[in-house]
Amino acid sequence: MTQTNFQALGLADVLLSALAAMDITTPTPIQAQAIPAVLKGRDVLGIAQTGTGKTAAFSLPILDALLKKPVKAKPGAPRVLVLAPTRELALQIAENVKGFTAGTPIRHMTVFGGVSIRPQIETARRGVDIVVATPGRLLDLIDQKAMTLSAIEHLVLDEADRMLDMGFIRDINRIVKLVPDKRQSLLFSATMPQNIASLAGKILKDPIRVEVTPEVVTVEKIAQSFFLVPQKAKKHWLIKNLPGFDKTVIFTRTKHGANRLSEDLEKAGIAALAIHGNKSQGARQKALGQFHAGELKVLVATDIVARGIHVDDITHVVNFDLPEEPESYVHRIGRTARAGKSGMAVTLCDPSERAKLRQVEKLTGMRFDVQTSEFSDASAFADEPRESRGPRQPRGGRPAGNKPRSEGAPRHQPRGAKPGERRGQPGGAPAGGAHRNGEDRAARPDGQQRRRPRRSGGSPRSATA
Repeated sequence: MTQTNFQALGLADVLLSALAAMDITTPTPIQAQAIPAVLKGRDVLGIAQTGTGKTAAFSLPILDALLKKPVKAKPGAPRVLVLAPTRELALQIAENVKGFTAGTPIRHMTVFGGVSIRPQIETARRGVDIVVATPGRLLDLIDQKAMTLSAIEHLVLDEADRMLDMGFIRDINRIVKLVPDKRQSLLFSATMPQNIASLAGKILKDPIRVEVTPEVVTVEKIAQSFFLVPQKAKKHWLIKNLPGFDKTVIFTRTKHGANRLSEDLEKAGIAALAIHGNKSQGARQKALGQFHAGELKVLVATDIVARGIHVDDITHVVNFDLPEEPESYVHRIGRTARAGKSGMAVTLCDPSERAKLRQVEKLTGMRFDVQTSEFSDASAFADEPRESRGPRQPRGGRPAGNKPRSEGAPRHQPRGAKPGERRGQPGGAPAGGAHRNGEDRAARPDGQQRRRPRRSGGSPRSATA
């Protein structure tokens, strides 16, 4: 029977007090199902989307276990490891853990790339109980002898599908080999394709499966509109219609497209900021802060930061480009209609994107009516380069100068790759896999490739499991 309050779940009093202070009184479905299983020490396979309360579902019972078995944090030897695909999600998890641990001696830290590693090394060496980390930077700390995973008692993989999409499978395999076999493991994913099922089979032992909020249910809560708009007319559609929207997130397929669109909107007198993987952490946090406070009405974002946008009063989501993967459509529009509020999702569909729209229909089980408008006639607009193409490439496919690359594309040819191979392509290491800081390739704010230490003898390191 589903529990209707946290006290009935059997959590420690200090955690109940922390929840009360945060005005959290009723467990969500995923929390009601997962917390009792985790409290019993069982491994858990959780299928749930962002916004369903996954963080509390795994962190509260783990914190309960730490409180019942108090051990002084040892230098560089945490007891709990939570892996997340992006810095935004890692920060969001850490913020929740901070609130839950108020009034307790439990210490935690967040580990991610794109910032100086030195403060993270110093914090790790002082000793923490919980580490929330992205895979690449965690392995950097391990390789620099600042952290060991030999004392891990609880391992959590959050948004595992996203981590595999970003190419972290090799890093994950290596990390799993470094944690003790005797541990509790939890894996959460919004979807359950075969590669995730295979990963779960390797990591989890006799897990309890909990599944809530199918994607189609979330989609049905959002008013969706679709308009036939040629690519070169899309910005004109926005310039005319955005003044009638309130708090809006616009999704583009590339970082270059996000930058260009935000600049075009600014020129048209619409205040907008772009957030994506090449923006610094400070710039992203500042933009999100202004957006949350209502000082900024429009954010232009890429998919890689979609799940890091946690603002309850977003009124509109606009798909400037349809995503490559239909699941990303669901995650995008899930930024609106949160906390019981209504929301609208608008998709601008170029005729060439019809196939992608059919994929979304198949995933959601819905049939969409694509409306025409005054912007449907491409001949009415001056010919412009399609923003989805990104910067022009010279012959040979090499990016010209220092122009922005497509989201997640590697800057350099990986060592040891055959001519013509790139990371994430057949014959080359997956993006974020062999590279020690994979999330920085996809989401490093300064866009620079970090130097990698070498083994003795000068041969490059390998992260193969």
